Amino acid sequence: MHLIRPAQPSDAAAILDLIHELAIFEREPDAVKNTEADLVAHLFGADPKVHAHVVEEHGTVLGFALWYLTYSTWEGTHGIHLEDLYVRESARGAGHGKALLATLAQIAVERGYRRVEWSVLDWNEPAIGFYDSLGAGSMDGWTVRRLEGAALAALGNRK
Repeated sequence: MHLIRPAQPSDAAAILDLIHELAIFEREPDAVKNTEADLVAHLFGADPKVHAHVVEEHGTVLGFALWYLTYSTWEGTHGIHLEDLYVRESARGAGHGKALLATLAQIAVERGYRRVEWSVLDWNEPAIGFYDSLGAGSMDGWTVRRLEGAALAALGNRK
């Protein structure tokens, strides 16, 4: 039997390990700069802007959902952006991912938020199939854009 619960500071090492597994899965094994201390500060500091839930079985964290609030100017209310959802490969197929997403959906419904949204790599067919099976729709016509590195610095340092 699994337990879905809000993450605790003592989960930071397990979450970071899962983040590294996710980076390997997403073909970016050297991209993670996050640290256990960063996670503790951002998830459990005085005014956290990011949140996490974990799935635990027999005292072992098997997966996590890391999320933050968004705001829709059209809807006039908050939503949840799921930054990462990951379940260890050995634990997949047991309903852990669905339970984590259901928890976020429950939070959204209870708080009056109108959406839970996330991105998925276009080559990740198993995840896309899983999300489709839950009724999640694709945002056709939209692309993700990102400013980072030198372009971010150049624009951010403009006076």
